[in-house]
Amino acid sequence: MNKTTAPGHLDVSRRERQILDVLFARGRSTAADVQAALLDPPSYSAVRALLRILETKGLIHHEQDGPRYVYVTAVPRDTAKRSALRHLLRTFFDDSTEDAVAALLDGDATALAPDQLDRLQALIDAHRSRPE
Repeated sequence: MNKTTAPGHLDVSRRERQILDVLFARGRSTAADVQAALLDPPSYSAVRALLRILETKGLIHHEQDGPRYVYVTAVPRDTAKRSALRHLLRTFFDDSTEDAVAALLDGDATALAPDQLDRLQALIDAHRSRPE
């Protein structure tokens, strides 16, 4: 992580997140692989620059494979998921978990099965029983 990024917080742009998504999905990728996987990809040199930025931030690293660099993530996927959720909450829901959950449950496309609702209820119950 760079000095301005708090531990567990991924301070990345939209395009950097897309690149991280590619690397999480594929595990290992060259710059050309990343470029090919992006929708409306930037130039190859822009992809390389973004990969260097992500590497400077400590989010990815590269391994030498002959003449080319192969990039891999340096943070666990769960850390990236939590950071993305925090960003979503901050950007669209004014840091309100309640509003975000309500938006998910109110959506037409989010019909939940009874076992999924039971799991969510168990998570809510566990959260309620935590000491403050």
